[in-house]
Amino acid sequence: MPMATEPAPGAVVGDDGLARCPWGDTPPDYRAYHDDEWGHPVRDRAGLFERMSLEAFQSGLSWLTILRKREGFRRAFADFDAEAVAAYGPADVERLLADTGIVRNRAKIAATISNARAIVDLDGSLPDLLWSFAPDASRPAPRTLADVPARTPESQAMARELKRRGFRFVGPTTAYALMQATGMVDDHLAECHARLSSAG
Repeated sequence: MPMATEPAPGAVVGDDGLARCPWGDTPPDYRAYHDDEWGHPVRDRAGLFERMSLEAFQSGLSWLTILRKREGFRRAFADFDAEAVAAYGPADVERLLADTGIVRNRAKIAATISNARAIVDLDGSLPDLLWSFAPDASRPAPRTLADVPARTPESQAMARELKRRGFRFVGPTTAYALMQATGMVDDHLAECHARLSSAG
């Protein structure tokens, strides 16, 4: 994070000549994720379950760690098929705790399984539930990272409702990161090529 006396960073121009959010230029893993996924709408159940799970696993870790283990997470959690993961039992938890392809955190593994069960138990669809909290898209584009919130009233409301429905590891900050990752909000900076190309 920048020091309080420094200006908050705006878009940076990469070696390919494209302006990006400062976190999304390097390394290449970040660039690919920033350009091709972050902020793009995700409306399928498996895609949303994956993003929700990865955001929970990221808590306290570098996002780069999560990106580099993403294929491992997909293998470990049955490509985020909620019914398959909901059926996991104690032996699966032990198997996952021994899996070096993922982050081996018992509480987060248990939360992912619990969240799969909560998804299966929903009286409606996960996409409809999550997207019901998407805010008005007319808010101004952030110009610097200082303009990007860590949580919003919508993410707080989402977190409350998910908790009420039995979801775990989805607090207001994680909920907002999920909203950013799945295009419910567009927090690409005003000069970022990803925002400019989607607007065009």
